[in-house]
Amino acid sequence: MQTSVPNTQVLADMGLELAEYEKIIGNMYDSALDTRYMSESLQQIRALFQANFVTLILRVMDEPFLSPMMVAGDVELGEGGINHYAYYAKSTLFNNLPTDQVFTIEDLMTDAEWVSSSFYLLFCEPYDCYQMLGADISMPDGGTLRFRISRPKDHPRFSAAERAMCAMLLPHLRRALHMHSLLDRSESLGSLYSQTISRLSVATIVLDESGSVLQLNPVAREILDSNDGLKVVGGRLEATYPSDNRELSRLVRNAFLRAKQGSDTLQGAEAMSISRPSGQVSLGVVVELIPSQELVEGKGKPTVVVYVRDAVSKSLVSNVVTSQLYNLTPAETALALELANGLSLEEASETLNIRRNTARAHLRSIFSKTGVRRQTELVRIMLNSVVALGKPGALPVPAIVG
Repeated sequence: MQTSVPNTQVLADMGLELAEYEKIIGNMYDSALDTRYMSESLQQIRALFQANFVTLILRVMDEPFLSPMMVAGDVELGEGGINHYAYYAKSTLFNNLPTDQVFTIEDLMTDAEWVSSSFYLLFCEPYDCYQMLGADISMPDGGTLRFRISRPKDHPRFSAAERAMCAMLLPHLRRALHMHSLLDRSESLGSLYSQTISRLSVATIVLDESGSVLQLNPVAREILDSNDGLKVVGGRLEATYPSDNRELSRLVRNAFLRAKQGSDTLQGAEAMSISRPSGQVSLGVVVELIPSQELVEGKGKPTVVVYVRDAVSKSLVSNVVTSQLYNLTPAETALALELANGLSLEEASETLNIRRNTARAHLRSIFSKTGVRRQTELVRIMLNSVVALGKPGALPVPAIVG
């Protein structure tokens, strides 16, 4: 694999200024956050090589025959330039090539073999892609990207300088797309964790040092909208009662003090309860520092997260996971979830519009399937199980008449 340091002679042979080359590379790395920059980079490469198409095949799929790829050329691009086009791995001539080595068609076969191949006839001739330069790029996670530059038949073959330029681009493509993959995975995990926290009925409110709200999840928005214990005034989080508000402010200050001191003299998380004007059970609150991971001085600003749990709120549990976990019928699932939400058997039967005898029969079946003997045990295993981790409302529960 050639070095990623630009070769000034290759740049000169290609008639490319260093600033133009750096713009191409810069767009590649910017694509780690926004794939549209990669589309722009591929368009720049297309102009540089006087190509009709530059293609980056992200993943080859056998079924269906459409593979995700980015194409710079006379095609209709979607958001970020990622589309799915026909690329049938079994018909390609480019399987099992040495990775990270630049090739042209003449390196692999004669012109006669190329023009008579099914791959050329199906995927190249209709788009006048005769000359081809490219490489298969090995990725750190074990995958392989396919990078292809194509020109029409009446264009000259790719020169030694163009081969060298292609080799200079490969390590940047690898790093940029690997960075995108890592960031995308991190963002997906963060979104998944956030959704899981919400399903557990835990509100999360992120504050800056002034107490201003930076971010909150749907559960937090619901609690704040109720204006029952916590509220947002002028963009800042406040408790309804002055004594609670002073304690909440103290906890937030302590968290930021810990960040400034860089010591363990203050515990990592502190808790309090917040009284509610409605008279319902107090809100449970935990305040914890989110330390900055920034390495650049002055850029990283710590924030705190305020976790809030409403003990009287209903759990956002999954009907389908509950049913699958304990092999319950829809009627039994509905009853089990109402009991887990704190209702008595009589209250649950009224909510579900079923007779008490029917509810008792369902409860006996639930006991048998879950292996418990008392309603309190049932509630305990429901609250401590994985039922809250599935997507809520996935299993429609029909109206029950009994």
